[in-house]
Amino acid sequence: MKTARLVLEYLKESGVKYIFGIPAGSVNAFFDELNEVSEITPVVTKHEGAASYMAAAYAKYSNQLAVSIGCSGPGATNLVTGAANAMREHLPVLFITGSVPLNTMGLNSSQELDVAPIFEPVTKYSVLVKDSKDILTEVVKACEIALSGVPGPVHIAIPLDLQHEIVEDVTIPAPAKRVAMAPDPLKIKKAAQELLNRETGYIFIGQGSRNSIDQIIELAEMLDWPILTTPVAKGFIPESHPLLKGIFGFAGHEEPSSLINEGNGEVLLVVGSSLGETATNNYNVNLTKNRFTIQLDFDQSVFNRKYTIDLPVLGDINLSLSLLIEELRAAGLKRKTTDPSVQTKGAFEEITEEYNTINVLLSLQKYLPASTRYTIDIGEFMSYVIHHMKVLDYTTFDINVHFGAMGSGIGTAIGSQLADPERPTVCITGDGCFFMHGMEILTAKEYNLPILFVVMNNARLGMVYHGHSMQFRRTHPSFEQEAINISALAEAMNIPSYRVNNMQELNADLLNKFEDLNGPAVLEIALVDNNTPPVGDRVKFLSSFGK
Repeated sequence: MKTARLVLEYLKESGVKYIFGIPAGSVNAFFDELNEVSEITPVVTKHEGAASYMAAAYAKYSNQLAVSIGCSGPGATNLVTGAANAMREHLPVLFITGSVPLNTMGLNSSQELDVAPIFEPVTKYSVLVKDSKDILTEVVKACEIALSGVPGPVHIAIPLDLQHEIVEDVTIPAPAKRVAMAPDPLKIKKAAQELLNRETGYIFIGQGSRNSIDQIIELAEMLDWPILTTPVAKGFIPESHPLLKGIFGFAGHEEPSSLINEGNGEVLLVVGSSLGETATNNYNVNLTKNRFTIQLDFDQSVFNRKYTIDLPVLGDINLSLSLLIEELRAAGLKRKTTDPSVQTKGAFEEITEEYNTINVLLSLQKYLPASTRYTIDIGEFMSYVIHHMKVLDYTTFDINVHFGAMGSGIGTAIGSQLADPERPTVCITGDGCFFMHGMEILTAKEYNLPILFVVMNNARLGMVYHGHSMQFRRTHPSFEQEAINISALAEAMNIPSYRVNNMQELNADLLNKFEDLNGPAVLEIALVDNNTPPVGDRVKFLSSFGK
């Protein structure tokens, strides 16, 4: 059996169903052997960067290992941005890259580049395999590393000649599995006691709490404490829950900001947030000031980075929360019944006739299914999504404000749809992002994925334009460009497309067309919105430099 086939057989046994990437000479053995491994579908993308975002999203929403592949040299370097993104989001992705044959290394071979060191800063493990007998061992090791401890991406470069070598009598090992990271029981008891000793506090949740929402809601209802979320955690908890107060941080809401800056909360319970810039509203000192701060996380490195943490609790977040709830129950604390009729934030804002970003986004939610998952790209529209769109269902949004890679929302929509095909998926992107990775709508078409791509087309780099306008009181002419009819581009690919120019065109009749898609569709919103986006104190932070 060829080593390439051996790797694929191991991945198949590990439950891998898709490999995202682009075929090329230095990975040809893998793509040839995929003819014999029908259980794994190659998702051939238009750019390796997009493939990496798809793999990351698939890992996120399938809760299992994902795989992305690229050729040596440029294919590999195109994957690096996605690896950095997966590292930031703690997602287990195996990146496989080709490499030139061993006997041509150092001879200026076509697409030659030693990429293992390049991947090192953005992965948990990166290696170039130099012996065919080590390939399976290294793949197994990498997968175990990806899933263990703090999950994250790993990388293996495999020379072309080694992929074709034959290995005999090899037993395929059992799939790698994550071993739960149990917290220190004494720290859980200490945390419970601190919560019981204080009457008021806030529960502040970040992206690491994604798979622990039921426990967070139960804990909040036991304590009767407000829930605040970071921007990337928007969408985890439905807006209708009376204890949800909204977003603190980039493009956040007034009530959470008031609670943090002026509230009487004695405790800050941080769940799954690294307390970075966008989560803390530019490292606001009031977040932990005069508050006993408890932080639950599986990543040791997040403790005491910027803020002093009185009680760090290391362990898998859902396990730590479950044990904490048990301790509170044992102390006699009971879950308080919430009144479902109390929906202080569930109502939509009024949609007016003005053709602006707010009204467009609210109209989308008004007419599209409540269960829709929105993958949000990077642009001025992102701040409007964070501030104005409603959370109607669990895990409603995927917002990548942490790493902030333009175009990542497009690939995320595809990976999300493959991992969770029963859920309606809508990507909200911009013209700038679309010109980076917009051709992946063709990938969605080729795999019959029913995704609605909403393109906010303002013919300029909107976030940059508004940022410079606010910070410097001027913009550079290069930030704007000739308006391009993006719906016409989609139409040329035989993808259903619609172009909206005013609020009257964005109506129920139009949006109802997207409920039963057999493949992708494009909804272009041709709109130049000169209103100031709700970016919060982001501009103040940037303006603090250079003075």
